[in-house]
Amino acid sequence: MSEKTKGEMLRDELFYKKQSLFDVRSIAELDEAREYAKGYAQYLDNSKTEREAVKTTAALLKDRGYTEYKMGDKVVCGGKYYLNNRGKSIFAFRMGSEMLSEGIRICAAHIDSPRLDLKQNPLFEDNGFGYLKTHYYGGIRKYQWPTIQLALHGVVTKRGGETVEITIGEDAGDPVFVITDLLPHLSREQDAKTLNRAFTGEGLNLLIGSTPYYEEDGTVTKVDEKVKLNLMAMLNEKYGIVESDFMCAELCAVPKGRAVDIGLDRWLMGAYGHDDKVCAYPALTALLDTDNSVHTVMCVLADKEETGSDGTTGMQCSLLSDLIDELCISMNVDSRVCRANSMCLSADVNAGFDPLYPDVFEKRNCAIVNCGVVMSKYTGSGGKYSTNDASAEFVGKIRDMFGEEVLWQTAELGRIDAGGGGTVAKYVANCNIDTVDLGVPVLSMHAPFEVISKGDLYETHKAFRAFCK
Repeated sequence: MSEKTKGEMLRDELFYKKQSLFDVRSIAELDEAREYAKGYAQYLDNSKTEREAVKTTAALLKDRGYTEYKMGDKVVCGGKYYLNNRGKSIFAFRMGSEMLSEGIRICAAHIDSPRLDLKQNPLFEDNGFGYLKTHYYGGIRKYQWPTIQLALHGVVTKRGGETVEITIGEDAGDPVFVITDLLPHLSREQDAKTLNRAFTGEGLNLLIGSTPYYEEDGTVTKVDEKVKLNLMAMLNEKYGIVESDFMCAELCAVPKGRAVDIGLDRWLMGAYGHDDKVCAYPALTALLDTDNSVHTVMCVLADKEETGSDGTTGMQCSLLSDLIDELCISMNVDSRVCRANSMCLSADVNAGFDPLYPDVFEKRNCAIVNCGVVMSKYTGSGGKYSTNDASAEFVGKIRDMFGEEVLWQTAELGRIDAGGGGTVAKYVANCNIDTVDLGVPVLSMHAPFEVISKGDLYETHKAFRAFCK
């Protein structure tokens, strides 16, 4: 083989080129990624809602020696704690040996995903069918939700304060639910409409039954809304709820089923809820894998990102700053100094380049599946509107942390004027904490069934681990 020319060597030295996992990782390393993905699949299957994700996360933390923390508790060096925020977000942290004045290494992801929430007065009957009215949560493409198998997840708080959990449609033998659609023989008018007009939010009604209530003598009841009565009677028998309890409920319809391998090579993984548990899980496992780090490390798994991060469980809540204040009080450190020296990786997904839809991507600056974890210096839309734009110095610092250990790439979310999106990064940055987005490229983001690469997933875990240690 002839030696490289000076120009070829200079090109290799000066030019940047995205690398594929398959060019830089050994078979053994790829097998590590496959093994790691098994744990993620199990986590994902048990965490279809933010409440379920908090329960699953808390169980993993307890198994690794973390104890529950309440605001105002004292903490000690080396202590491992978690704060369960109203059952819908969770803050896990390990106190390092260095002073808190050196800052905290924070990984912040979200555990909510687009779905169909039930309205507060959802149950109705129409022409012998029983339905639940829904209000979609987060950015969905409404046409993707009819005719797929849906399960019901959530909680209902009954009069007196008892809260019951409801999950119907996931176990073998469970019934499932569906939103019906028109047959092609009668859809001429619907087909002529734009997707946004052909499918409406008020039309996403969940079909849940069609048989009437029978009296004790075996005859159909003569009361109105016979099907609704039968459905309510079944819910009352199993869960002890009445219709007014729906007003004190958080119930949602999500796609039925578990995470599955895609393709003959089983390298891609398909599931509901990759956005953003595909980043939440690597952030969590990075925390669990860095017990020997001198840094204080925190993993924040937040709610409400898909609807703007508002409320007491979203990242716009002051709880992150309040928690840092409390930890600093316990360790006799100025919390303002701690925040100024802290760093955060905002763990959120990016749009993976899809060869079937190339026009919305700018290929030089988009995320390529199987090229590793994605760093997004900024997100937002249009002229970088509503974004945290990380500084060059901070991005450089993160690059040095990754070194040769992590395969990473940089990307924007599609072409400049094609759309855009946001993350929790700007809310963390508003606390005077340097922050940059980092996560997994995803195909079919926000669809009921999303696709990721197991290799990108594992590189994301390694990136958070390098940051934490």
